[in-house]
Amino acid sequence: MSESGQTWRREFQAHPAEARQVREWVDTRLGHPDAPQVANELFVSVLASGTETVLMTLSTAGSRARVTAAGSVELKLHHSHGPGFFIVHGLSTLSGLNTDGRGLWAQLDSKTEGTEQ
Repeated sequence: MSESGQTWRREFQAHPAEARQVREWVDTRLGHPDAPQVANELFVSVLASGTETVLMTLSTAGSRARVTAAGSVELKLHHSHGPGFFIVHGLSTLSGLNTDGRGLWAQLDSKTEGTEQ
């Protein structure tokens, strides 16, 4: 199985109306059915921190996809572990807080033929 992949980055204004654009952008790049919802929850969590923009990054490698949302303000505990955390945790394989504390990420795995997950 090839582990090569792609990475896309896009900066969105930190405004609730941008959430729809985030979901559409993610949906056009990742084939995972849960990716738009996960991206939405990550975006909204970072948006709530008070940052001016949210940088969304999508990366793929083999059957894995990683969605990251980052801002310029350190997230408080209720931003990184609020209600959206349970949605992200339930839909992703792994998730966490960026090392600088200003963003969140989630990994999504796709089932491939002949493997069990």
